[in-house]
Amino acid sequence: MQQLAGLSCEMDCGLGDLWDWPLSRFRDVLGWPESLIRSLARYRQACRSPGSVAVPDHVLLPMDACWPESLSGLDRPPLSLQWCGRRDLWPLLSSRQAVAVIGTRRPSAHGLRMAEALGRSLSLAGWPVVSGLAEGIDAAVHRACVRSRGVPVGVLGTPLHRVYPQDHRGLQQSVAEIGLLFTELRDDAGVRRSTFALRNRLLVAVARAVVIVECPKASGALHSAAIAQSIGLPLWVVPGDAMRHSAQGSNALLQGKASALVDPRAFIHALGTGPVPCQDSMVSPTALKPSTEKLLQQVNDGATLEQMAKRLQEDPQHIAKNLMQLELEGVVTAMPGLRWRSL
Repeated sequence: MQQLAGLSCEMDCGLGDLWDWPLSRFRDVLGWPESLIRSLARYRQACRSPGSVAVPDHVLLPMDACWPESLSGLDRPPLSLQWCGRRDLWPLLSSRQAVAVIGTRRPSAHGLRMAEALGRSLSLAGWPVVSGLAEGIDAAVHRACVRSRGVPVGVLGTPLHRVYPQDHRGLQQSVAEIGLLFTELRDDAGVRRSTFALRNRLLVAVARAVVIVECPKASGALHSAAIAQSIGLPLWVVPGDAMRHSAQGSNALLQGKASALVDPRAFIHALGTGPVPCQDSMVSPTALKPSTEKLLQQVNDGATLEQMAKRLQEDPQHIAKNLMQLELEGVVTAMPGLRWRSL
């Protein structure tokens, strides 16, 4: 129904006229794919009239000027998009001026650090960061993007009013406030396992490149990787621990045509500057003391408090005091086993 409403506005003809078009005319004149033709046929059989032409402000239709054309080229294109956030970001997504970063819901500490580094680096370089707002890698990259005052774009596997997982409510709200949220599911749609898998094709379709940080062999991220490769998008993969289950799927991609991403700075250099102007306050981070840099290097290496004391030849209590200060400043966060993770 919403498809016909959009057509009516674009082609300067009445909704009743479009309703009476033969299906072959939609195919010949507008080039609609067979999947869309079949959907229209089923709708006509179920409804006796075209109904209301009113389209809510938060709904985007295929014939709207902001609609990303790459979505229409998918094997199963969405019939509409429900969205909230910054409307001015749609032209960037339409021209694939964004980078998708995804991965497992159960990442290693190394995977989380790399996701955060990528979210921060992409934001500082002016690239919108697309992800699925799932647990693990997706959440880590978007949190880093939000903290860096970047442009997060969340593709949901639920209707807009639902939050999954529930503890992402604050993160999802932040993404909507400074970036963009969208989904193909209407407010009354049910949520199934397949709806989360289907959102993968949408986040790939609006990206210039796809990054897999870490994922096991059975992962939706591999589906996204396959879609990216099928349409010729650059695929980058962060190498992981060869003995770790959560990295076996992503490591396997490196045996194909995927590029290894070992340094976020080199990755940004390959991408170039993004379309979003950087804010001056984000360009030059505050310089750290040499002693703090050494301590953070140990943190990034995954060292325990005891290991840090031996390597730095310092008193463990002194190191713990410095780490607590870095926690208060938002530089590191505590992890189980007397370990810390850099933010």
